[in-house]
Amino acid sequence: MQLVGDGSTFEDLRARATDIAAAWGAAAAAFTSVGQERAILRLFGVAGLDRAGRPLAAEVVSRYLDPEPRRLGGGIALPFAMAMAEYDLAPQELALEVAAGHVDLGLEAELLAEPDRRAVALANAAGLARSAMERVDANRTARRELLGLLGDSTRPWIATTLAAPAIVDALDEARRAIDAGVEVIRVEVPPSRELAELMTRAGQRVDRWRAAPSSRGGLDGPDPGAEPVPAGAQRALSVLRRFVDEAGARRRGYVRLMTDQQPLAAPDQAVVAAFERIDLVMADPIREVITGRVDPDRALADHVFAHRLLARAGTRILVPAGPLVVAPDLARGLPSDAATRAGRALAMQLLGVALARRDGIPASSIAVSALPDWLVEEPNAPVRAAAEVALRRAMLPGHPLAFVEPRLPERPAATWRALVAALLPDAGDVELALVQAAGSPDAVVAMRAAASVASGLRDARVAPVLTARAVDHAQAAAAAAADTLAALQDQGWRAIVDQPLGVGSAGLGAEAVAERTESFDPLAVELGTAA
Repeated sequence: MQLVGDGSTFEDLRARATDIAAAWGAAAAAFTSVGQERAILRLFGVAGLDRAGRPLAAEVVSRYLDPEPRRLGGGIALPFAMAMAEYDLAPQELALEVAAGHVDLGLEAELLAEPDRRAVALANAAGLARSAMERVDANRTARRELLGLLGDSTRPWIATTLAAPAIVDALDEARRAIDAGVEVIRVEVPPSRELAELMTRAGQRVDRWRAAPSSRGGLDGPDPGAEPVPAGAQRALSVLRRFVDEAGARRRGYVRLMTDQQPLAAPDQAVVAAFERIDLVMADPIREVITGRVDPDRALADHVFAHRLLARAGTRILVPAGPLVVAPDLARGLPSDAATRAGRALAMQLLGVALARRDGIPASSIAVSALPDWLVEEPNAPVRAAAEVALRRAMLPGHPLAFVEPRLPERPAATWRALVAALLPDAGDVELALVQAAGSPDAVVAMRAAASVASGLRDARVAPVLTARAVDHAQAAAAAAADTLAALQDQGWRAIVDQPLGVGSAGLGAEAVAERTESFDPLAVELGTAA
């Protein structure tokens, strides 16, 4: 689809989003959070659960910060590295001792005031960071070599989300999906302990991970005596990575893994992606603020950290089509039309993309979802969908598109797939089409057929130019996007976020983000961003 008209409007929108992202990203880079500190421990080699069954990295951070939350700004890297030298323990062993209450990292932090002790901690922390980056780089090389050996599939890749909550059943589901032609397996990561506790404390509902009644125990295979393991846990993703590699070798085509994390977990997701060779992640701080009600400072700081690591790992990201922004409607007491809502969503997506670009991820590695989740159920959905695709083509040149099926009842889901099949021939560079039907091979086969037909049609005709109602929708959406970005520059988050969030202390995670007070950042040195 082509949108004919004055390109200066699109250039102005991109420039405004880039300016906002530059300011927000620069400020966020000066902050750390408990999520980042968990991720640093995981990079250092802390993994799995403690002896009481709690996430080990999270428990170590909690043990260090709970007595004195102001320690957060100084980070945990140097106190942890100091304790390693003092007790002559490897990272995993030390973490278990801290979690059990046998080692107090607060006392180790006090030793950093002595220059010779600090020098030892600095050397240890830098060594741990170097080892972590060597592992990240090795995985990036392994992906490249395996792709060269097995060969890549023609885009768009067909993707699906695993529905089985436990890994043993998820492996069977993944096998059926790959046999049906799926090239990307998406896994939803369960909420972190931090998110669950914060939402419970706020009186909000949280969808905690639960095994299904039929879930089988085990990790690599069924074990009747073992507890079910979440399919989105790091150890399960490691098993799934090996499984899809073997499946790709059998069919002579690389199979990708994709993860989608819950709010407050972007740094954790980045570490898992880097260590377990996850090829693609859903990553968008704007979605966390608007939909997840996360404190903006926390969301932005976490994603700056995550983007840096994902860029080093060569992991691709997918930025959703933008959340549903209704705060301005609530303030006016009147609902907005579909084009206005679509324009606000586009503005949010432009910001998410600009933030990722600012942090070093190239345009070719940032896919953008082409359609807002709610669009298929709007009047004149095909007309609006064509306009949405054309807008993103004009606004985000160099970025591949993605069609991500939302969770819909059967009939709207069938409409969504038919709509995507009609749009694919003229949508340009489409990276993936995801159907929410891992247990239904027919849907996968149908989408693969649609992609093949689209490829043939693309070579046989010129992309059509939008006319009439599609142009009206595109123009109205672009105007709404411009208004939204202008309001953000003028009023900040209050322009788009409803007041119950509070845009500050009431946002989830607001108490767990702080400006850095420690000058040493081993990851900044290793990632080549700052000394």
